Amino acid sequence: MAPVNYFFKNPVAEKVRDEGREEGREEGREEERAAMVLRILEWRGIAVSEAVRERVTGCADLGLLETWAQRAVHASTAEELFVGSGPVGEALT
Repeated sequence: MAPVNYFFKNPVAEKVRDEGREEGREEGREEERAAMVLRILEWRGIAVSEAVRERVTGCADLGLLETWAQRAVHASTAEELFVGSGPVGEALT
């Protein structure tokens, strides 16, 4: 008996796969940008609290992560990343 693989060649299945790939790429970009923010702080010898780490890694807004990366270059403390973004404990994304 021949295997039934018609579903996988269906346009709907291909569209779902493409959407999943794009979501995965987007998540990868978010994770990499968050990691870069934290690396910049670490390279500069700035202590990063668990609250800051969670807020940065939990952010899904690439634009906000970019802003935080730029701020990390000049910040004196990790909390300075969030100036104007709300309290450290608040997850603004």
